[in-house]
Amino acid sequence: MTEYIDIDIEPSDHPDVMQMISNLDLTPNGEREVYRSPQEGDEGSPIAQTLFMIPGLAALELEGDTLTLTRQPEVEWHDLIEDVSDALRDFFL
Repeated sequence: MTEYIDIDIEPSDHPDVMQMISNLDLTPNGEREVYRSPQEGDEGSPIAQTLFMIPGLAALELEGDTLTLTRQPEVEWHDLIEDVSDALRDFFL
C-alpha cells in the first residue's frame, strides 16, 4: 500500500499527551485500539508494534485517523513527534 500521509498535531491539556490526526485511517473500520504500555503493544496490531519500537512512547490509542500518544516524561515532544511521523510515513509506503 503506497499512500501519502499527512499529519496534523494537536496538543492536549495533559503535558505528556498529544494527538496526531492523519488523512488516512490508522485502524480498520475506525476501530479503537488502546495500548497502555509498550508490552501491550507487542501483542497489538502491526502499526502499534511499529510505533512501540520508538523509544519514549509510553502508551498509545488509535481510532480511525487519530493517534493519541503518551510520552515518557523525560522525552522531548519534538523528538517523539518526528520519530512517530517518520514511522507512519514508512509504514504506509
